[in-house]
Amino acid sequence: MQTKIESLIESLINILIGYGVAIVSQVMIFPMFGVDLPLSDNLMIGAWFTAISLVRSYIIRRWFNGRIKSVSRAMAS
Repeated sequence: MQTKIESLIESLINILIGYGVAIVSQVMIFPMFGVDLPLSDNLMIGAWFTAISLVRSYIIRRWFNGRIKSVSRAMAS
């Protein structure tokens, strides 16, 4: 069972790696669809999606851990 801080750290590392992949993907794929943005815009778009993803990942992780704890208690009773 992870603590809340451990969940946050895991999510943060996962999201930071995802951010790097997203930026590289955007720089390569956007021009194929006629979307030509400066790197600064790509970084900002990536930052917004990264923030959203961090919150989503943390909430899902905490919900999942809570569900496992509830099931464990029910099985132990």
